[in-house]
Amino acid sequence: MAAHRNHRKPRQRLFTGQAGRTAATLALAGAATATAAGPAQSEPRLTPAQIKAEVDTLYAQAEAATEQYNGAKVKADEARASLTELRDEAARRTDGLNASRAELGSIATAQYRSGGLDPAVQLALSSRPEDYLEQAGVAERAGSRQAAGVAGIRRELSRIAGLRSRADTQLADLTARRAELARHKSTIQRKIGSAQRLLDELTAEQRGRYEARGGTGQQDGGDPARADRGTPRGTAAAPNARAEAAVAFAYGAIGKPYVWGATGPGSFDCSGLTQAAWHAAGVALPRTTYTQINTGRRVARSELAPGDLVFFYSGISHVGIYVGGGQMIHAPRPGTAVRLAPVDEMPFAGAARPL
Repeated sequence: MAAHRNHRKPRQRLFTGQAGRTAATLALAGAATATAAGPAQSEPRLTPAQIKAEVDTLYAQAEAATEQYNGAKVKADEARASLTELRDEAARRTDGLNASRAELGSIATAQYRSGGLDPAVQLALSSRPEDYLEQAGVAERAGSRQAAGVAGIRRELSRIAGLRSRADTQLADLTARRAELARHKSTIQRKIGSAQRLLDELTAEQRGRYEARGGTGQQDGGDPARADRGTPRGTAAAPNARAEAAVAFAYGAIGKPYVWGATGPGSFDCSGLTQAAWHAAGVALPRTTYTQINTGRRVARSELAPGDLVFFYSGISHVGIYVGGGQMIHAPRPGTAVRLAPVDEMPFAGAARPL
């Protein structure tokens, strides 16, 4: 029995008096802290207005990255073309060098075969000294040609080495440009993906209103009919035939989807649209918004005429083509189409008139 009693679990003492009251107070305080900490750790749900504002920001950032992507692509294309040209020239010069080496080798072989005797001995043994002297003159001239050939080969080797060095530099530049393209592409896709996830939190009606305004800062209630190809044209006259042709192209592009990096004919991004419109008018524009703004001459907002390029945001990350009456045609952002819209729906940054 004693052994049995020794194996019994000791009873837990209950706190009483002051110790009991202290333990109860600590337990209640811990429970209250845990309850309060729960909601504080969860992120507050965004309102529809906040979602739309955040989506606008993400799309603006994606468009800025798109223009950086476009600029990097131009430089990558230039680097690729330069590399191809350098390699082609090096190959042509190498072919010429090989031909020169073959010719030089033939001369050297002939001299070796006929050069076994001392020239004085050859003259003494010759039955016709005049023939020998004539042959010696030919050999001397051949020797001069050989020396010139060697010098030419040396120069050509130096040129080819220079071409290959430049090609290596150009290859490194192209590799860096491709890495830059990948970074900008990743940024674009990440921003667009975040925007899409936020849009999924809106109701169908809220999202419809957002899509109608193009996500460009305009208040809800925009008219989706603005994206209709049947949009009536403005009454303002273009200043010249080229501007008129650019505006006509822009009207013809209404309704075509925005695709980042696209320059037509089936889809466009913002600078791709303006570049294509002016290309149709016979004017070559650079690829990006931040280079297009330096094309032609700057014009004040009060001087806008159809065909002018209108730019937005402090980073010059968006562009449209002015068509008169305070309206422009532009490619707003992913998920929308080329449309007619008011110039004042975005923060105006400047305008340029291509010449």
